[in-house]
Amino acid sequence: MDSKKHAAFTGDSAEISSRVGGKIAAGDGYIHGKNLGLVKGKKIVQAWATTEWPDGYPPSRLQITLKKTKGGTRLEMVHSKVPAEQRDYYAQGWKDYYWEPLKSYFAGKR
Repeated sequence: MDSKKHAAFTGDSAEISSRVGGKIAAGDGYIHGKNLGLVKGKKIVQAWATTEWPDGYPPSRLQITLKKTKGGTRLEMVHSKVPAEQRDYYAQGWKDYYWEPLKSYFAGKR
């Protein structure tokens, strides 16, 4: 929930509110939405869409849950209500634009 850190690991601009109802934007405006629920250090729930969303299609729901584990933290993500024809594209996008860069960021390579 930190715009500067988000931009640091993705390499793209980000504006991320840290309050419920606050707006989010990432990927130089490609992703936009708002925070639906926040539990510090435990859960993020967002309404989420991109500039490629079909006209009139409602926002998806992104839920990220963090759970402490022995030696670290487990992150569980559910991204639901994505347009069917775009599911595979976004599934790969999460890997390419978030999870791999985040892994490099935490390893100090970014």
